[in-house]
Amino acid sequence: MPRSATAGGGYGKGSDMDGHRTAVIDVGGGFRGVYAAGVLDRVMDLSIAFDHCYGVSAGSANLSSYLAGQPGRTYRFYSVYSARKEYASPSNYVKGHNFADLDYVYGTLSNSDGEYPLDFPAMEANPAAFTVVAMDARTGHARYFDKSDIHQDDYAVMKASSSVPVANQPYVIDGVPYYDGGMADPIPVRKALQDGADKVVIVLTRQRDFHRSPKPDALPARILARTYPKAAESLRNRYRTYNEQLDLAHTLESEGKVLIVAPDELCGLNTLNRNQEGLERMYRKGYADGAAIQAFLRG
Repeated sequence: MPRSATAGGGYGKGSDMDGHRTAVIDVGGGFRGVYAAGVLDRVMDLSIAFDHCYGVSAGSANLSSYLAGQPGRTYRFYSVYSARKEYASPSNYVKGHNFADLDYVYGTLSNSDGEYPLDFPAMEANPAAFTVVAMDARTGHARYFDKSDIHQDDYAVMKASSSVPVANQPYVIDGVPYYDGGMADPIPVRKALQDGADKVVIVLTRQRDFHRSPKPDALPARILARTYPKAAESLRNRYRTYNEQLDLAHTLESEGKVLIVAPDELCGLNTLNRNQEGLERMYRKGYADGAAIQAFLRG
Protein backbone atom coordinates (compact mmCIF):
# COMPACT_ATOMS: atom_id res chain seq x y z
CA MET A 1 0.00 0.00 0.00
CA PRO A 2 1.23 3.52 -0.73
CA ARG A 3 1.70 6.12 1.94
CA SER A 4 -1.19 8.44 2.66
CA ALA A 5 -2.01 10.99 0.03
CA THR A 6 -1.50 14.64 0.77
CA ALA A 7 -3.61 16.96 -1.32
CA GLY A 8 -2.46 20.16 -2.88
CA GLY A 9 0.84 21.68 -3.83
CA GLY A 10 1.55 20.51 -7.34
CA TYR A 11 4.99 20.11 -8.82
CA GLY A 12 6.70 23.12 -10.32
CA LYS A 13 7.98 23.39 -13.85
CA GLY A 14 11.06 21.34 -14.67
CA SER A 15 12.27 23.63 -17.45
CA ASP A 16 15.92 23.76 -18.38
CA MET A 17 17.02 20.79 -16.29
CA ASP A 18 20.65 20.79 -17.38
CA GLY A 19 19.54 22.67 -20.48
CA HIS A 20 16.86 20.13 -21.45
CA ARG A 21 13.14 20.48 -22.03
CA THR A 22 11.46 17.48 -20.48
CA ALA A 23 8.21 15.59 -21.06
CA VAL A 24 6.41 12.55 -19.69
CA ILE A 25 3.95 10.38 -21.61
CA ASP A 26 1.49 8.12 -19.78
CA VAL A 27 -0.11 5.81 -22.34
CA GLY A 28 -2.91 4.56 -20.08
CA GLY A 29 -4.12 0.98 -20.45
CA GLY A 30 -7.22 0.63 -18.28
CA PHE A 31 -6.51 -1.15 -15.00
CA ARG A 32 -2.90 -1.76 -16.05
CA GLY A 33 -2.54 2.00 -15.52
CA VAL A 34 -1.97 1.31 -11.82
CA TYR A 35 1.66 0.69 -12.84
CA ALA A 36 1.94 4.30 -14.02
CA ALA A 37 0.27 5.45 -10.80
CA GLY A 38 3.20 3.89 -8.95
CA VAL A 39 5.73 5.49 -11.29
CA LEU A 40 4.22 8.94 -10.83
CA ASP A 41 3.99 8.58 -7.05
CA ARG A 42 7.73 7.84 -7.04
CA VAL A 43 8.28 10.88 -9.27
CA MET A 44 6.42 13.02 -6.74
CA ASP A 45 8.46 11.59 -3.86
CA LEU A 46 11.61 12.55 -5.78
CA SER A 47 10.19 16.06 -6.47
CA ILE A 48 10.68 15.59 -10.21
CA ALA A 49 8.91 18.08 -12.45
CA PHE A 50 8.35 17.99 -16.21
CA ASP A 51 7.80 20.79 -18.68
CA HIS A 52 5.02 18.93 -20.50
CA CYS A 53 2.75 16.02 -19.58
CA TYR A 54 0.92 13.91 -22.19
CA GLY A 55 -1.96 11.72 -21.03
CA VAL A 56 -3.64 9.07 -23.15
CA SER A 57 -6.82 7.39 -21.87
CA ALA A 58 -6.39 6.53 -18.15
CA GLY A 59 -2.99 8.22 -18.37
CA SER A 60 -4.77 11.57 -18.38
CA ALA A 61 -6.28 10.78 -14.97
CA ASN A 62 -2.93 9.62 -13.59
CA LEU A 63 -1.24 12.81 -14.73
CA SER A 64 -3.97 15.10 -13.41
CA SER A 65 -3.30 13.77 -9.90
CA TYR A 66 0.45 14.19 -10.47
CA LEU A 67 0.04 17.79 -11.65
CA ALA A 68 -2.19 18.51 -8.65
CA GLY A 69 0.43 17.12 -6.28
CA GLN A 70 -1.79 14.37 -4.84
CA PRO A 71 0.35 11.26 -4.29
CA GLY A 72 -1.64 8.11 -3.58
CA ARG A 73 -4.86 9.50 -5.05
CA THR A 74 -4.77 7.56 -8.30
CA TYR A 75 -3.81 4.34 -6.52
CA ARG A 76 -6.96 4.64 -4.41
CA PHE A 77 -9.08 4.87 -7.55
CA TYR A 78 -7.56 1.64 -8.86
CA SER A 79 -7.40 -0.26 -5.57
CA VAL A 80 -10.66 0.80 -3.89
CA TYR A 81 -13.10 2.58 -6.17
CA SER A 82 -12.62 0.35 -9.23
CA ALA A 83 -14.16 -2.58 -7.30
CA ARG A 84 -17.49 -0.76 -7.13
CA LYS A 85 -20.07 -1.70 -9.75
CA GLU A 86 -20.79 2.01 -10.23
CA TYR A 87 -17.20 2.44 -11.46
CA ALA A 88 -17.01 -0.37 -14.01
CA SER A 89 -19.20 -3.44 -14.41
CA PRO A 90 -21.29 -5.45 -16.87
CA SER A 91 -24.41 -4.03 -15.21
CA ASN A 92 -23.24 -0.54 -16.20
CA TYR A 93 -23.05 -1.73 -19.79
CA VAL A 94 -26.50 -3.27 -19.68
CA LYS A 95 -28.00 -0.06 -18.30
CA GLY A 96 -26.19 2.53 -20.41
CA HIS A 97 -23.83 0.79 -22.84
CA ASN A 98 -20.87 2.07 -20.83
CA PHE A 99 -18.78 -0.57 -19.05
CA ALA A 100 -16.90 2.17 -17.20
CA ASP A 101 -19.12 4.97 -15.92
CA LEU A 102 -16.87 7.90 -16.76
CA ASP A 103 -19.26 10.39 -15.18
CA TYR A 104 -18.96 8.48 -11.90
CA VAL A 105 -15.16 8.31 -12.08
CA TYR A 106 -14.49 11.86 -13.26
CA GLY A 107 -17.55 13.48 -11.71
CA THR A 108 -19.09 11.82 -8.65
CA LEU A 109 -15.69 10.85 -7.24
CA SER A 110 -13.50 13.65 -8.62
CA ASN A 111 -15.57 16.83 -8.41
CA SER A 112 -15.00 19.35 -5.63
CA ASP A 113 -17.84 17.79 -3.63
CA GLY A 114 -16.79 14.24 -4.50
CA GLU A 115 -15.37 11.43 -2.40
CA TYR A 116 -11.77 12.19 -3.42
CA PRO A 117 -11.70 15.52 -5.27
CA LEU A 118 -9.01 16.41 -7.75
CA ASP A 119 -7.23 19.51 -6.45
CA PHE A 120 -8.05 21.44 -9.59
CA PRO A 121 -6.66 24.81 -8.41
CA ALA A 122 -3.28 23.15 -7.78
CA MET A 123 -3.34 21.40 -11.15
CA GLU A 124 -4.27 24.63 -12.91
CA ALA A 125 -1.53 26.57 -11.10
CA ASN A 126 1.14 24.05 -12.00
CA PRO A 127 3.19 25.71 -14.76
CA ALA A 128 3.73 22.44 -16.65
CA ALA A 129 1.78 22.07 -19.89
CA PHE A 130 -0.78 19.26 -20.05
CA THR A 131 -1.98 17.59 -23.25
CA VAL A 132 -4.85 15.07 -23.21
CA VAL A 133 -5.14 12.88 -26.32
CA ALA A 134 -8.54 11.76 -27.63
CA MET A 135 -9.76 10.46 -30.99
CA ASP A 136 -12.39 12.31 -33.03
CA ALA A 137 -14.85 9.52 -33.85
CA ARG A 138 -15.90 11.24 -37.08
CA THR A 139 -12.41 11.39 -38.59
CA GLY A 140 -10.39 8.80 -36.69
CA HIS A 141 -7.74 11.47 -36.06
CA ALA A 142 -6.18 12.52 -32.78
CA ARG A 143 -7.44 15.61 -30.97
CA TYR A 144 -5.03 17.23 -28.56
CA PHE A 145 -6.76 19.03 -25.71
CA ASP A 146 -4.78 21.27 -23.35
CA LYS A 147 -5.15 22.66 -19.87
CA SER A 148 -7.40 25.47 -21.07
CA ASP A 149 -10.00 22.81 -21.98
CA ILE A 150 -10.18 21.59 -18.37
CA HIS A 151 -12.21 23.42 -15.71
CA GLN A 152 -13.23 22.93 -12.09
CA ASP A 153 -15.68 20.02 -11.98
CA ASP A 154 -15.56 19.71 -15.78
CA TYR A 155 -13.23 16.88 -16.71
CA ALA A 156 -14.89 16.08 -20.01
CA VAL A 157 -11.60 15.80 -21.92
CA MET A 158 -10.42 13.00 -19.61
CA LYS A 159 -13.73 11.22 -20.16
CA ALA A 160 -13.32 11.58 -23.93
CA SER A 161 -9.76 10.27 -23.81
CA SER A 162 -10.86 7.24 -21.76
CA SER A 163 -13.93 6.15 -23.73
CA VAL A 164 -13.03 2.70 -25.08
CA PRO A 165 -14.84 1.87 -28.35
CA VAL A 166 -17.63 -0.73 -28.05
CA ALA A 167 -17.14 -1.01 -24.27
CA ASN A 168 -18.29 2.61 -24.03
CA GLN A 169 -20.31 5.05 -26.05
CA PRO A 170 -18.32 7.95 -27.49
CA TYR A 171 -18.07 10.93 -25.16
CA VAL A 172 -19.49 14.07 -26.75
CA ILE A 173 -17.89 17.51 -26.29
CA ASP A 174 -19.40 20.50 -28.08
CA GLY A 175 -21.31 18.17 -30.36
CA VAL A 176 -18.24 16.15 -31.34
CA PRO A 177 -18.05 12.44 -30.37
CA TYR A 178 -14.69 11.25 -29.04
CA TYR A 179 -13.12 7.90 -28.22
CA ASP A 180 -10.01 6.72 -26.42
CA GLY A 181 -6.91 8.59 -27.59
CA GLY A 182 -4.95 5.34 -27.75
CA MET A 183 -6.79 4.48 -30.95
CA ALA A 184 -5.23 7.40 -32.86
CA ASP A 185 -1.95 8.32 -31.11
CA PRO A 186 -1.15 5.63 -28.55
CA ILE A 187 2.44 6.74 -27.79
CA PRO A 188 2.58 10.45 -28.74
CA VAL A 189 6.37 10.72 -28.73
CA ARG A 190 6.45 12.55 -32.10
CA LYS A 191 4.02 15.10 -30.70
CA ALA A 192 6.28 15.63 -27.67
CA LEU A 193 9.32 16.16 -29.90
CA GLN A 194 7.39 18.55 -32.14
CA ASP A 195 6.42 20.52 -29.04
CA GLY A 196 10.10 20.98 -28.20
CA ALA A 197 10.94 18.20 -25.75
CA ASP A 198 14.38 16.62 -25.99
CA LYS A 199 14.16 14.36 -22.92
CA VAL A 200 11.02 12.22 -22.90
CA VAL A 201 9.95 9.64 -20.33
CA ILE A 202 7.46 7.13 -21.75
CA VAL A 203 5.50 5.12 -19.20
CA LEU A 204 4.13 1.95 -20.80
CA THR A 205 1.74 -0.45 -19.10
CA ARG A 206 2.81 -3.47 -21.14
CA GLN A 207 6.29 -4.95 -21.36
CA ARG A 208 8.78 -2.73 -23.19
CA ASP A 209 9.14 -5.12 -26.15
CA PHE A 210 5.45 -6.00 -26.50
CA HIS A 211 4.15 -5.52 -30.05
CA ARG A 212 0.43 -5.43 -30.69
CA SER A 213 -1.39 -7.91 -32.93
CA PRO A 214 -4.31 -6.91 -35.18
CA LYS A 215 -6.49 -9.76 -33.91
CA PRO A 216 -7.88 -8.25 -30.65
CA ASP A 217 -9.14 -5.13 -32.44
CA ALA A 218 -10.68 -6.90 -35.44
CA LEU A 219 -14.14 -7.61 -33.97
CA PRO A 220 -14.51 -4.26 -32.14
CA ALA A 221 -13.52 -2.50 -35.38
CA ARG A 222 -16.22 -4.35 -37.33
CA ILE A 223 -18.82 -3.31 -34.74
CA LEU A 224 -17.59 0.28 -34.66
CA ALA A 225 -17.64 0.52 -38.47
CA ARG A 226 -21.45 0.52 -38.41
CA THR A 227 -21.51 3.98 -36.82
CA TYR A 228 -18.03 5.49 -37.16
CA PRO A 229 -16.19 3.93 -40.13
CA LYS A 230 -13.14 6.22 -39.95
CA ALA A 231 -12.73 5.58 -36.24
CA ALA A 232 -13.01 1.87 -37.01
CA GLU A 233 -10.22 2.20 -39.53
CA SER A 234 -7.98 3.79 -36.91
CA LEU A 235 -8.85 1.02 -34.47
CA ARG A 236 -8.14 -1.62 -37.11
CA ASN A 237 -4.72 -0.06 -37.71
CA ARG A 238 -3.93 0.62 -34.06
CA TYR A 239 -1.52 -2.31 -33.89
CA ARG A 240 0.53 -0.87 -36.74
CA THR A 241 0.53 2.65 -35.23
CA TYR A 242 1.49 1.39 -31.78
CA ASN A 243 4.25 -0.87 -33.05
CA GLU A 244 5.75 1.86 -35.24
CA GLN A 245 5.69 4.35 -32.37
CA LEU A 246 7.19 1.79 -29.99
CA ASP A 247 10.02 1.08 -32.44
CA LEU A 248 10.66 4.82 -32.72
CA ALA A 249 10.75 5.08 -28.92
CA HIS A 250 13.37 2.33 -28.76
CA THR A 251 15.47 4.12 -31.38
CA LEU A 252 15.24 7.39 -29.48
CA GLU A 253 16.11 5.58 -26.26
CA SER A 254 19.33 4.31 -27.86
CA GLU A 255 20.12 7.96 -28.66
CA GLY A 256 19.57 9.07 -25.06
CA LYS A 257 16.46 11.12 -25.87
CA VAL A 258 13.87 8.76 -24.39
CA LEU A 259 13.55 6.60 -21.31
CA ILE A 260 11.03 3.76 -21.52
CA VAL A 261 9.62 2.73 -18.14
CA ALA A 262 7.62 -0.50 -18.37
CA PRO A 263 6.59 -3.47 -16.21
CA ASP A 264 8.35 -6.81 -16.61
CA GLU A 265 5.01 -8.61 -16.20
CA LEU A 266 1.30 -7.69 -16.05
CA CYS A 267 0.39 -9.45 -12.79
CA GLY A 268 -2.84 -10.83 -14.28
CA LEU A 269 -4.24 -7.41 -15.21
CA ASN A 270 -5.63 -6.26 -18.53
CA THR A 271 -7.54 -3.25 -19.79
CA LEU A 272 -10.95 -4.08 -18.31
CA ASN A 273 -10.15 -6.79 -15.71
CA ARG A 274 -8.38 -6.50 -12.38
CA ASN A 275 -7.69 -8.31 -9.12
CA GLN A 276 -6.56 -6.77 -5.86
CA GLU A 277 -3.29 -8.65 -5.59
CA GLY A 278 -2.37 -7.81 -9.17
CA LEU A 279 -3.17 -4.13 -8.67
CA GLU A 280 -0.94 -3.87 -5.61
CA ARG A 281 1.93 -5.77 -7.27
CA MET A 282 1.78 -3.61 -10.39
CA TYR A 283 1.70 -0.43 -8.32
CA ARG A 284 4.77 -1.53 -6.40
CA LYS A 285 6.59 -2.40 -9.61
CA GLY A 286 5.84 1.08 -10.95
CA TYR A 287 6.98 2.75 -7.76
CA ALA A 288 10.28 0.86 -7.86
CA ASP A 289 10.86 1.42 -11.59
CA GLY A 290 10.16 5.14 -11.30
CA ALA A 291 13.49 5.58 -9.51
CA ALA A 292 15.33 5.42 -12.87
CA ILE A 293 13.78 8.65 -14.11
CA GLN A 294 15.87 11.03 -12.02
CA ALA A 295 19.21 9.87 -13.43
CA PHE A 296 17.87 9.95 -17.00
CA LEU A 297 16.70 13.55 -16.71
CA ARG A 298 20.04 14.61 -15.24
CA GLY A 299 22.08 12.81 -17.88
